[in-house]
Amino acid sequence: MGTKPPVLISQERIESRLRELGADISRDYRGADLIMVGILKGAFVVLADLVRFVEIPLRIDFMAVSSYGMGTSTSGVVSITKDLDLDIQGRDVLVVEDIVDTGLTLDYLLRTLKTRGPSSLSLFALLDKKEAREVPVDITYRGFEVPNRFIVGYGLDCGERHRELPYIGILEEEKGY
Repeated sequence: MGTKPPVLISQERIESRLRELGADISRDYRGADLIMVGILKGAFVVLADLVRFVEIPLRIDFMAVSSYGMGTSTSGVVSITKDLDLDIQGRDVLVVEDIVDTGLTLDYLLRTLKTRGPSSLSLFALLDKKEAREVPVDITYRGFEVPNRFIVGYGLDCGERHRELPYIGILEEEKGY
C-alpha cells in the first residue's frame, strides 16, 4: 500500500488550469453576489485552490451529498448529509464539484438547489468523466476530461484514501493502490 497511483494530471497542470478558470469566473461574475458551494468531501481541495485565483468578492458554503459510501461505484441513492448554511435565494450560485461521472448525483443536487430560487445556478467541475454519463449535466467551467477509470488524488478518494495526493491519479485496484 506504499506505492502511489500513477499521475494522470500533474499538480502544475491543475494549478495552471485553475488560474485560467479563476480568471473566467472573475470576468463572468463581476458585480454579482456570488456564492461558491463546494461539494464535500472531494471538492474541498479544488475549492480552496480555485478561490485564490478568483479576483472578485464571494462567499463560500459547503454541502455534502452521498451516493458512493465506501465503495468505488455509485449506489444510485442520493442523500444530502450536510446542507447549506447560507440562503441562496436571489444570489448567483456556482457549485464546485471535483468530478462529474454518471451525473445522477449532480442532477439531483442541481434540481434541489434550483427550487431554492437562486438568480443563477452554474457548475464548475475539475474533472469530467463524459464516458460514464447517464444523465446530461451542463458544466459551465470544466477543468479536464478524464477517462472512465477510478480517479483519486487532489481531494478525490477511494475509501477515504488518496485525498492528500497533490495530483490526479488513476486507481489501479489490482495493484493495491
